[in-house]
Amino acid sequence: MTELLQTILVFAVALFFLIKSADYLVKYSEKLGLSLGVPSFIVGITIISAGTSLPELATSIFSIIKGEPGVVAGNVIGSNIANIFLVVGVATVIAKKIEIKRSLIRLDLPLLVGASAILVLTVLDGKFTFIEAIVSLLGFIIYLIYSLTEQKKPLEQTEKGLIKTLKGEKRPPFKWWYILWIIISAAVLYFSANFTIDSVIDLGSLLNLDTSIIAITAVAIGTSLPELIVSLTAARKGKFDIALGNVLGSNIFNGFMIMGVSGLIQELPIQPAVLQIGVPFLIIATIFLAFSGIERKFYNWEGALYLILYFLFIGQLFNFI
Repeated sequence: MTELLQTILVFAVALFFLIKSADYLVKYSEKLGLSLGVPSFIVGITIISAGTSLPELATSIFSIIKGEPGVVAGNVIGSNIANIFLVVGVATVIAKKIEIKRSLIRLDLPLLVGASAILVLTVLDGKFTFIEAIVSLLGFIIYLIYSLTEQKKPLEQTEKGLIKTLKGEKRPPFKWWYILWIIISAAVLYFSANFTIDSVIDLGSLLNLDTSIIAITAVAIGTSLPELIVSLTAARKGKFDIALGNVLGSNIFNGFMIMGVSGLIQELPIQPAVLQIGVPFLIIATIFLAFSGIERKFYNWEGALYLILYFLFIGQLFNFI
């Protein structure tokens, strides 16, 4: 029991530093980009939209390095389910009602549905191959180009949910410590991701569970915390497009970029629990989000339903239900 508690503590601490280091890395990369004259909408689409998915990317790469490639699909699919059912569910319950603009549904929602469909189709055979990784990365490039051409707007948010528009403002001054913070944050991200995966492997051994189960639950929830923080902050401020757009962008990035980069390194096995439980729940989550999104309104009862479905998902994984 003592060894189990120590491992859980290491996992929690490593996950905390993983999330915080990703937060600081995005924050100072954003500041550096803006101070160097990079247009704010490009910073928003690239650095910030990818920022909340950095923990997933780091843990996925380290799981391959540690000889646990099965963690990747569990992490990605689990995070995408958590982003929809948990993050959107909690944000909707807190806000009581979320209304979003037509542009978000017209542009981002079809891309999310497409990314989810490609992800599901590529893992159904129980593996994610090099060719499928190339297809996913091409999908991400198309998404980036589409976003850059269709959504050229001023930067609206940072990781803290604080909004600052730079259109018409003076370029912020360059400061050398931006680079120092980026280097420190990247180093902490590296070591914390390493410890996170080590503790996941240890937990799997101690609890006699497949590491993919821990990845699709504990790791997925932990790495979805940045999305939860951003969406909750935005929902409380009434900035509902940011609250939902954060989830859409993160899920597209997870499905295309994280699976794509990981699949280039090594062919990824899809574990039975991920295939039999994770994939069906991802399909259900995407369908629910699509229908709610088409109406452009998320009601309190829908948020509660999302949370119930997420607990049902967890119960199915651990045979509680």
